[in-house]
Amino acid sequence: MLVKLQPVSPLLGTEVPLPDYATAGAAAMDVRACITGPVTLSPGESALIPTGFILELPDGFAAFLFARSGLASREGICLSNGVGVIDSDYRGEVCVALRNLSRRPYTVQPGDRIAQMAVLPVEQATLQVTESLSDTARGAGGFGSTGKQ
Repeated sequence: MLVKLQPVSPLLGTEVPLPDYATAGAAAMDVRACITGPVTLSPGESALIPTGFILELPDGFAAFLFARSGLASREGICLSNGVGVIDSDYRGEVCVALRNLSRRPYTVQPGDRIAQMAVLPVEQATLQVTESLSDTARGAGGFGSTGKQ
């Protein structure tokens, strides 16, 4: 599958690497901070960090931004919105909404890997309003209902 990427910053591809897969088996590309100087996030603070690129995704696909597991587990840095969604018809710069959940400041440096991006097939659903739904073994069991005690 071909995804077109248009740089919108002169830093991208020179001082800041293009998004890339770290290993042959990686499901998502590393996305880097395309910034000219450090950005410090205080505890509890969020910031929108530019990536320096615009995408043109094929119809039927979307790009999804996820937290980097090491950054989240070691530093408490995650995505403010949980998962970022880039629709196939969006033509603005891809930015990453980072949030510092730790108790200490965290500084994002130019070129730091700040998120991972997976391009996945999507389909728009057609909703059908109905008076009833089929039964399942789980039924209406919610949070924690499938775990063993």
